[in-house]
Amino acid sequence: MLDVDGMKCGGCVSSVEQTLLAQSSVANASVNLVARTAWLDLKDPEQPLDPILKALADRGFPSKLRQTSALKDTSAEVDAANEWWKQWRQMVAAIFLLLLSVLGHLAEGGKLDLPILSSLPFHATLATFALLGPGLPILKGGVQAAFALTPNMDTLVGLGVTSAYLASLVALIWPTVGWPCFFNEPVMLLGFVLLGRFLEERARFRTGLAIKELAQLQPETARLIVNPNEIREVRVGALRPGEKLQLLAGDRIPVDGIVIEGNSAVDISSLTGEPLPLEASPGTELASGSLNLEANLTLQVQRVGAETALARIIGLVEEAQARKAPIQGLADRVAGKFCYGVVGLATATFLFWWKLGPRLWPQVLFISEHSLLAGHEHGLHSTLGSTADTPLALALQLSIAVLVVACPCALGLATPTVITVASGQAARHGWLFRGGDVIEMAASLNQIVFDKTGTLTIGRPLVVGCLQTNNQNQMLQLAASLEQNSRHPLAHAIIQKAEETGLELLNAVNTRTYPGKGIAGEINGVNGTIRVGRPEWLIDEGIKYNFDIEEVVVNGETIVAVAQENKLLGLILIDDQIRPNIDIALNRLRKKGLILHMLSGDRREAVLKLGSLLDFHSDQLAWQLLPDQKLSQLETLKKAGSIAMVGDGINDAPALAASDLGIAIGTGTQIAQESADLILLGDRLESLPDALLLARQTMNKVKQNLSWAFGYNLIALPIAAGVLLPSYGLLLSPPIAALLMAVSSITVVLNALSLRSKI
Repeated sequence: MLDVDGMKCGGCVSSVEQTLLAQSSVANASVNLVARTAWLDLKDPEQPLDPILKALADRGFPSKLRQTSALKDTSAEVDAANEWWKQWRQMVAAIFLLLLSVLGHLAEGGKLDLPILSSLPFHATLATFALLGPGLPILKGGVQAAFALTPNMDTLVGLGVTSAYLASLVALIWPTVGWPCFFNEPVMLLGFVLLGRFLEERARFRTGLAIKELAQLQPETARLIVNPNEIREVRVGALRPGEKLQLLAGDRIPVDGIVIEGNSAVDISSLTGEPLPLEASPGTELASGSLNLEANLTLQVQRVGAETALARIIGLVEEAQARKAPIQGLADRVAGKFCYGVVGLATATFLFWWKLGPRLWPQVLFISEHSLLAGHEHGLHSTLGSTADTPLALALQLSIAVLVVACPCALGLATPTVITVASGQAARHGWLFRGGDVIEMAASLNQIVFDKTGTLTIGRPLVVGCLQTNNQNQMLQLAASLEQNSRHPLAHAIIQKAEETGLELLNAVNTRTYPGKGIAGEINGVNGTIRVGRPEWLIDEGIKYNFDIEEVVVNGETIVAVAQENKLLGLILIDDQIRPNIDIALNRLRKKGLILHMLSGDRREAVLKLGSLLDFHSDQLAWQLLPDQKLSQLETLKKAGSIAMVGDGINDAPALAASDLGIAIGTGTQIAQESADLILLGDRLESLPDALLLARQTMNKVKQNLSWAFGYNLIALPIAAGVLLPSYGLLLSPPIAALLMAVSSITVVLNALSLRSKI
């Protein structure tokens, strides 16, 4: 990901994207105007970025590689502080320019006794200062963009103020041309533009607060246990895996680690949204950013820096803000050509009102009493458009208004501001969308498919009985010893039962997992291959049963068979627990019009039992599915509309990747989360309806912003071009045009920020 400087509007976004896609090493690129970042998909990750950075710099967009960790980057904080100070200086300059311009108007009208402010040389000097001082960066940026054939907002504003200034300068030097001077216009225009950009930047800053707040969850220092008698405070960045830390009550956890001593309650709500604290004890894994509430803990460091859970969450949020929604494509395409269209419209406006308009409607001259922000006339000094007495003067003034009122900024900001706010707010609740495209898909879902074990159930099943065994303890010992190499929830249940029984686990070797079937391997000191898994799989492996599986289990428990070579050692019955409040979550989803399905690798009885409890129809259930069969079922269901898959395990990874929207819960394995588009941190699937509701609210805001951005330009540009001039005598003066342009950009940002109050 790159940090890109110099972007001001949608035209800049289009220019940056075109520059990136023109590079042979870039397969895909997505540019975010709000975060001022570019997300790159490189054909060769090892390819150096220097040619890309040079190409961007040559187009006026100096860039640099973003740091791999967003956690407390001192240089980034310094850059942000410098940028904020620059914005404050611009605001002060804007207010200063507007104040002097207003005072000059009052002095000209005789309402203020300051002769120096009413003189034409004063206004000419003030306009010169405005252009060569605060306005110089705008002029430079506009010229650079124009020469690169990628005109942007700076180009339009620069053309407007320069035209007004030069026309006034001509009228001042050669009074015989008969034009009025309007030096006030470039001053007020620049003032409004600078003030608007400050307010826009201020509002935009608030959209990115989520990442900053997440980064602040990591403390700067930690208490390192050097030896039993010495504890030293060190920088978090200096910690290494394996080291031990002391956590006092009230401390933020600086890195990912495992508790090796102590018991305490830990607040994890900042990361997962879980309302209840986690009871930490030896063996509990804790994520960075969590808060130790009650007692001292000793933590062994597992992951540091960019590998911590907090850094990964921040990385996912940044990726979400960088990856654009498909709906933004139209706005970007329009914004990319927008400036060309505006320059063309301004040229057409100039030619029309110079050669044709006044001949058709002679009354359009001398209409100061009806013009918007119609000013006064004191000597040679006037307001643009208010007292045009020649076709050339009127044409010049209206074409300048067209240049200034156009606002590609609103088009460029309409979607990314909302996506930035939404992804940040979602992260606060423990919902991680991978991009704007994911949010847009989540808002348009028709169906949701759930896995059973670990998704609709809590994923921590318990052994409830053993059948068809001559030596229960031996069977449990062998099964648990083999399952040490598995992270499947059923494996955990078997190991837990063995530990409760006091059985010693043996060393397993040459283990191999068969997804959706079971696990096989050898155990030191035990003859033959040990297999633990589905009874059907063991039958396929040549193991014979002298009983009917269907008659053994009557309550829908899950059956795990254990065999040694070709001999069945017995059956383990395992039952899971339904997640709390899952029925409420499913009913909320159904009320939103979503069709729900359950696909499981579990036995028919267990699936039917759970489906009955959770109000699934029989045609919405499927059982005893292998991973490829889940995939086939999913492809069939996709024909009926967009579909999401909710899962948590290795078996679900292919289906998560193949669905329109893969959803993983935070207790799932890392491979499942990496295959997912939406990750629900914590252990609360009941947050899924809220996450989908946020996605729909987000897309509503995007549509509102795009409607405003397009609507504003469709209405304002014709008015600025003089459409209402013949019939109503109304025209749009450049200062009001500049104010409307600023208001347009601020409006879409504020509308995006209003999303924060809806969650």
